[in-house]
Amino acid sequence: MRYLRQYSFRKPDLSSLRKLGRKVICSDHFYKHHGNLLGVVRTDVDEGLLCTLAQFYDPIYHCFTFPDYQLVPTLEEYSHWIDLPVLNKVPFDGLEKNPKYSTIAAALHLETAEVQANLTTKGKLLGLSTNFLYEKAALFDEMRSADAFDSILALLIYGLVLFPNLDNFVDINAIHIFLSKNPVPTLLADTYFSIHDRTDKGRGLIICCTPLLQTWFTSHLPRPEFRPEKLSWSKRIMTLTPANIVWFNPIIDPEVIIDRCGEFNNVPLLGTRGGINYNPALARRQFGYPMKMSPLYLFLDSEFFFYRKDGADKKAQFVKAWHSIIKMDQNQLGRKSNTAQESYVQWVINRANKLQMPYPLQRSVTSTTPTIPSPLPPKTLEESQEREATLISENAAWQGQYREVVCENDALKGLLEQKAWELRKKEQKIIELVNVIREKDAILDQILGGKKRRMDRFDDPHSD
Repeated sequence: MRYLRQYSFRKPDLSSLRKLGRKVICSDHFYKHHGNLLGVVRTDVDEGLLCTLAQFYDPIYHCFTFPDYQLVPTLEEYSHWIDLPVLNKVPFDGLEKNPKYSTIAAALHLETAEVQANLTTKGKLLGLSTNFLYEKAALFDEMRSADAFDSILALLIYGLVLFPNLDNFVDINAIHIFLSKNPVPTLLADTYFSIHDRTDKGRGLIICCTPLLQTWFTSHLPRPEFRPEKLSWSKRIMTLTPANIVWFNPIIDPEVIIDRCGEFNNVPLLGTRGGINYNPALARRQFGYPMKMSPLYLFLDSEFFFYRKDGADKKAQFVKAWHSIIKMDQNQLGRKSNTAQESYVQWVINRANKLQMPYPLQRSVTSTTPTIPSPLPPKTLEESQEREATLISENAAWQGQYREVVCENDALKGLLEQKAWELRKKEQKIIELVNVIREKDAILDQILGGKKRRMDRFDDPHSD
């Protein structure tokens, strides 16, 4: 067991945002244009839970590694919980030019001059103060101007909750991402980046969208709500087995998943402060697909860098990779069945032992293979019939392969027997040749011995 790292999470003051949220005239209208931002704001953050979760972060494989299973925050899950899509374009990378005053003004239903007058600098970053934005929200509320009020509220949520940075300030990065309508990749990037950075340093403040991280993690905990009697979060988590985890949520069932980008074996993520990658290959079970292998190759693409220390120009490589997004669908991922092969489970156990768990295990790992859930049931009769036909076809194919292997095995046995017989014949021939050589050596010794005795008589001085 290793030492505990001292973490804390930035928790935004949600009370003012919740008050504004209750003034939204039409929730459906807000939801349509800004996703589930109100749901994010309504989430009560449990810092104890998040600090405990961060202890399990794996800095090599960029996931959360538990005694015999792993969990991976993914683009698709974050997209679902905030209900905003991952767009097919390069996410925010900080290389963009600052948006024009008129662009910001149009998005917020303000006058261009008003935006220009209120954009200020704080901490070397341009942005808008929350005091100004709260005042505009109150004004639009009085005017019953729904679109304008919703836009101001959404930007406040972007700056204070999704991408928190400076107190009472919505910086230009948050404004950029708000205008792009593509926040999910940056949200996931900031989550991984900040946790990784603090893990590397062993302590410190983690800055990311805490309500979204908590929603993601608790979605994988057992139902009903996972709250055993007054146990600490560390003990609750350490009692969980792979069979307890909610691996696949049917409501999160994307048609495709982003598997990698460009020349990377995984997905490079661009955050507000730096870059990091994550490994969707480790999240197959979270989409209802089996884990079939131990992914030993993943460490080859373990990237992490600060923009301000990017001497190798990694940012440019990440940006280039996002021009080639590689997705996988069910045809490529295979039949739904969120199982895990023994080789993968053993790999996780070995990895957890090497990483060292931060808390005592509250259960025993009795087998390298956890209880494996049954394959997910078909949703329709057609799907059932299709699955049955697929199984029959696969069974016939396996039987055919088995017969071929048996024939090959018999042929190999015959070939081995023939080779063994030929080898025995050669050994017998060698023995016969050795015997012949020995006989000839004996005869030669006799001949040479007699000749030597005759020569000795000629050399004798008394022989006359």
